[in-house]
Amino acid sequence: MEQNNFGSHVKTSASTYDAGLQAHMQSVYNRMTAGVLITALTAWLVSSSDTLMMLFLGGPQAYVVMFAPLAVLWFGFRPERMSSNKLRLAFAGICILYGISFAVILKAYTGESIARAFFMASALFAGLSVFGYVTKKNLDALGTFAVMGVMGVFILSIGTIIAGAFGVETSTMQNVIAGAGLIAFSGVTAWQTQTMKEMYHPSQGGEVNSRMAWSAALTLYISFIAIFQYILHFVGQRD
Repeated sequence: MEQNNFGSHVKTSASTYDAGLQAHMQSVYNRMTAGVLITALTAWLVSSSDTLMMLFLGGPQAYVVMFAPLAVLWFGFRPERMSSNKLRLAFAGICILYGISFAVILKAYTGESIARAFFMASALFAGLSVFGYVTKKNLDALGTFAVMGVMGVFILSIGTIIAGAFGVETSTMQNVIAGAGLIAFSGVTAWQTQTMKEMYHPSQGGEVNSRMAWSAALTLYISFIAIFQYILHFVGQRD
């Protein structure tokens, strides 16, 4: 009799955990999707206004806009210290800043090629995320490699921007960066999906899990944005 009660308790706990995990994962993807929508809306609003384009992107301030999301990410997004409400505001701020810089993309590429790149990025992201969720293989090694790749791509990108400012031809290097970046952020997507699945536990409480969800949503958001940019580099058609 006691054994049956114990078995029923385990089954109920497992069921509760599965439901909680599903809700947690859905929360992460909902937040990430909201971030993408904020970025898209901001980009559209800025690109539709010559005044806003000149204000944000019409001079040296464009470089400030370009690197502002990284500054907010580095100094203003601390899941281990900040409340979920503050993380929400920081997340929205990062998405808006990305949207301002993305206004250039809407001006530079045709709507058809942007839509094509978006759907390709969505399909690739979904496949990688599903793989990260269902695979039994530990992806920590892949994650380490991918993060190192992202750092390398970032350094090369800075070098390319500086070289381009001095009139150096950088098209070949841009292709290399786009290819390497696509591979690196694909690895980050699969690894981060597995990581957020493994880190979740209902006993940690709603506030802790919410902060974890914001952190995971931001990582996946950045990965998706990067994947989209790199795919657009290859398939985009100039307007």
